[in-house]
Amino acid sequence: MGSSSSSYAPKTIYLDVGGKVQKVVFSRHCSPFDIKELLCSSSNIPRNTAIMMVDPEGALVSIDPTMPANSPNSLYKVVPLSAGQLGEKEDMFQNVLSQVADQFSRAFRINELKTEITNRLAMLEKRVELEGLKVVEIEKCKNDLKKLRDEMASRGGGRVNCPCKYNFSEDGKKVTPRRDVPNYPKYTLSQETIEALKKPTFDVWHWEHNEMLSCLEYMYHDLGLVKEFSMNPITLKRWLLAIQENYRNNPFHNFRHCFCVSQMMYGMIHLCNLQEKLTLTDMGILMTAAVCHDLDHPGYNNTYQINARTELAVRYNDISPLENHHCAVAFQILSLPECNIFANVDPESFKQIRQAIITLILATDMARHGEILDSFKQKVDNFDFTNEEHVTCLKMVLIKCCDISNEVRPTEVAEPWVDCLLEEYFMQSDREKSEGLPVAPFMDRDKVTKPTAQIGFIKFVLIPMFETVMKLFPQIEEIMVQPLRDSRDHYEELKQIDDAMTEKKKTESMSLGGKKK
Repeated sequence: MGSSSSSYAPKTIYLDVGGKVQKVVFSRHCSPFDIKELLCSSSNIPRNTAIMMVDPEGALVSIDPTMPANSPNSLYKVVPLSAGQLGEKEDMFQNVLSQVADQFSRAFRINELKTEITNRLAMLEKRVELEGLKVVEIEKCKNDLKKLRDEMASRGGGRVNCPCKYNFSEDGKKVTPRRDVPNYPKYTLSQETIEALKKPTFDVWHWEHNEMLSCLEYMYHDLGLVKEFSMNPITLKRWLLAIQENYRNNPFHNFRHCFCVSQMMYGMIHLCNLQEKLTLTDMGILMTAAVCHDLDHPGYNNTYQINARTELAVRYNDISPLENHHCAVAFQILSLPECNIFANVDPESFKQIRQAIITLILATDMARHGEILDSFKQKVDNFDFTNEEHVTCLKMVLIKCCDISNEVRPTEVAEPWVDCLLEEYFMQSDREKSEGLPVAPFMDRDKVTKPTAQIGFIKFVLIPMFETVMKLFPQIEEIMVQPLRDSRDHYEELKQIDDAMTEKKKTESMSLGGKKK
């Protein structure tokens, strides 16, 4: 008890101030800076003056909470430092700075350090993969490597982890995942979930982000992509985390939408037996394009980007600015060694994979819908799975189908997505109005309703596209095309009810108006 309480007792020293004794009391927990200010004030010296303190014999006394106490018979004296003394201190400080700068210049071998760290990290991860070591057994090594990487990043102005010229994440998000070591829980998927994942009826609203990550991880393993591309399982986890953290929290274009599109792609691969018709490389391209297709979507579409002359529109010359941005962020993430799931693919193959993924993501621009669908219609009656041009066109149509496939799902799963999309539309139209930009009627909260928003889209975009795909894969009619027709009928009924209610209100209003006259 005694030692504990004494550690909190204040400290007292006595000063000689102009021949008079000045008592100074301060807490033992004061900083040296606070003590210096207190000494200046007690000695009638201006604040922030450089000072030193001496005992009666002229010896220097350290100015900090541990300084020895004195008595009124042995007074300390506070002395302002002269210009000469300050100069000596400045010279000493400059000398230390020069030495530090010299050490930094010698240590500032970023490229060599980066290569060394990358090699060491690759070796460690290879051990995990080949020897079956648990992640926890090499956590310490990875943490050490992370510290080195962070140190490099701080020296290099933050560019070490971003080999691209531009920082594509406009809202300052990090491309590399915040959780360096993949630590989302490993979920063991039930057989029921595994079977449900293969169907368009899968309810995407029941899953947390960590569970969706585990489902995506399972899909890559189940399709044989991890084996085909010699992916390090740890790198796959890291890549998925980086993907998730680079989707913004928009009402619609968010990570859950990414998961929806990817799950629908996985479902169509199984439903259409694409594993028997396409290569594993094609499977990897389809799945990876689906996962990456809306990365870092800002929540405002291409029309807004172009009309508002945003940075993205200027950068990409008004040509699919968002889709180009999604591609750029996708390959910015893949350029990080710790997130590169294609690290073990030879350069020529990777070049072809990269071009194919870019082609698919750019195909999701709805401005190109008519062009892509017309091209597919010309091929579908005599489709040739050995023809590269035919297969590329099919893959473009498949990712388009998956991107706008919500109405294929059961009503209770699909309808909340309409609310999310309208919320995002209304946010954009409100902003367009405030900025004096053109507003599309289907995005204007004063003009659009849920039925009017959906009927035209389902009738003239979704059904024609899915019916064209149905010519090649008849098995999708019952599971995918019929739900679209049912959805169209559902919204047409709702529109009839809305129209009847509107007409009734109009009649009642006219009736009341007549009575007032």
